[in-house]
Amino acid sequence: MSTNPEQDILKDLEDDKTLITGVFSSQSLVKVGTGTTQKKTIQKTYWFVKELEDDQVEIQPLNINYVPSGPKSIISKDDLLEKFSPEPEYYTYTVYPKMRELNKTIARADRHRQKGESFSAEFEYNNALKVDEENIRANFGLGLTYLERGDKDKANNIFERLVKLDAAFEKEHKHLFNDFGINLRKQEMYAQALEYYQRALQLVENDENLHYNVARAYFAFKKYPKTLEHLKKALQLNPDFQEAIKFVKYLKQKKLVK
Repeated sequence: MSTNPEQDILKDLEDDKTLITGVFSSQSLVKVGTGTTQKKTIQKTYWFVKELEDDQVEIQPLNINYVPSGPKSIISKDDLLEKFSPEPEYYTYTVYPKMRELNKTIARADRHRQKGESFSAEFEYNNALKVDEENIRANFGLGLTYLERGDKDKANNIFERLVKLDAAFEKEHKHLFNDFGINLRKQEMYAQALEYYQRALQLVENDENLHYNVARAYFAFKKYPKTLEHLKKALQLNPDFQEAIKFVKYLKQKKLVK
């Protein structure tokens, strides 16, 4: 059995026997200071790496609290092997425990929220956000906690943060995304709901449910032509979309549109 974990990881990648998850580092030369005091120094950056299909890997920088945070990038496995160095011990003894601790904190917060214990949920979500302020699950969870409590001002602060995070609109967070949008409407935060769904449409245009939800938001503002426009787009993508069909019929029966 090998005693060099770095060589083991590289061999696994090259042999294509396993999907890699772990931490790698990259180095870059940066200039520090100005004028005659300027000097060059090597800067080391740590990345959380997750292997995808088709010889691609997803990389995400670690923050100062040793957890993956911020925008993700896709690079080839060849680039990873060529430009990055595996850091197995750093992952095992530093990063993984921190990631595990963060996930446990969010899980506790989720359980409190599901039980209606909103202040305990708020406390745990905020603990998670101290570690990773861009954590999507924690931001959605805290936002939902505020919405379910009817605290519109605090909910709006979370909404402002979420619409700036592309990751909030990724498929893996679809359930949370839907819950948040529904609760925005329940609290009659229609302007936020409209901006929320329009932001999602910028990233995913061909989703009939998004167009349907934009239509509902416009309907709340009595902007019936825009309502119909998005219902038609939803039906172009899915002609059998029953809710959209019924919505169009309702608009025409009430003579709200031609």
